[in-house]
Amino acid sequence: MSFDDGWAALNLEMPPRVPRTEYSAQMHWDLMAAVTGVPVRADSPEEIKGRARRIFVDRDHWNFDLFWNTLIGGPDLEPYRSRMGHAEYAAAGADRDDRVYCAFAGPDEVLRFDPREKLRTPPRNELVRRFEEHVRGARATHPDGVNMTGVYVTAVSGLIDLLGWDLLLETAGLDARGLGALVERYSQWLQPFFDALAEADAPVVMVHDDLVWTSGPFIHPDWYRAYVFPALRRYLAPLRAAGKKVLFTSDGNYTAFVDDIAACGATGFVLEPMTDMALIAGRYGRTHAFVGNVDTRALLQGPRAAIRAEVERCMAIGKGCPGFFLAVGNHIPPNTPVENALYYNEVYESLSRR
Repeated sequence: MSFDDGWAALNLEMPPRVPRTEYSAQMHWDLMAAVTGVPVRADSPEEIKGRARRIFVDRDHWNFDLFWNTLIGGPDLEPYRSRMGHAEYAAAGADRDDRVYCAFAGPDEVLRFDPREKLRTPPRNELVRRFEEHVRGARATHPDGVNMTGVYVTAVSGLIDLLGWDLLLETAGLDARGLGALVERYSQWLQPFFDALAEADAPVVMVHDDLVWTSGPFIHPDWYRAYVFPALRRYLAPLRAAGKKVLFTSDGNYTAFVDDIAACGATGFVLEPMTDMALIAGRYGRTHAFVGNVDTRALLQGPRAAIRAEVERCMAIGKGCPGFFLAVGNHIPPNTPVENALYYNEVYESLSRR
């Protein structure tokens, strides 16, 4: 069963097949129709979309073992959340967003901002209830896989959502220490969310923070080690004390911070292809789970030989590690050729047995 293999991997028990998950494939309606036989399209009713999604991930089709999920995100930062707009990504451009505005007048206002005073901190019992309801809903949708809840706006992602990239970078350039003080205030506001999460019936927790760009850190690494990782360590302490499996996700290349994240208490890594998965396997392959990291460009561009080579690369790194999950590390977007995605799955299935 998918749950059994996913749970075994998270517990470093080496399941008989390499488990897997994927991201965005369930918004690729042409792929979903090809795999499930359900005539689903971008404008189909939600009932049809839901049916196709459930079939797509079941054990007789793409057989997901793990479902990435968080609860606490941008809406919890209102009314101080900025908007950067959103380019078209989903089929038919359903996610395009032309709203662009910043909630702050400039760096001086940013450096005075105190989330502890301005943002709402829900009561502990309300947060516990929200997390548990989130997990129950996920389990009802995907009863045969490992489900989770978690926090998306942990530190840097919280700043991005509050300030937008332009103001974040301007403030960092003008007063990195002042920005670090804002991270400390923000983490004090957010800590009760993690304390409640530790109490909730949620064995697996996703902690997301987009720390870096494709090229790596965008502020000096010392800044992260002075402000971001102490906050992460405090966040994770109650989760680890409660026995949670704690997976950490960041986009981009966070190779420089793999050891820092492990030292903070993460039990697993979710990574895009830019992060060095071989380094993770070599240092943490016996002690941590990790999820990745097929490069979506192989699926987008082909040919088949490139797709096979990319899956083989990942399997060569991870197959001998008990906590390895395969995934296309930076999503399977709706413009991926269906035949390439189908071939990717075919290669995965042919190589997945240990």
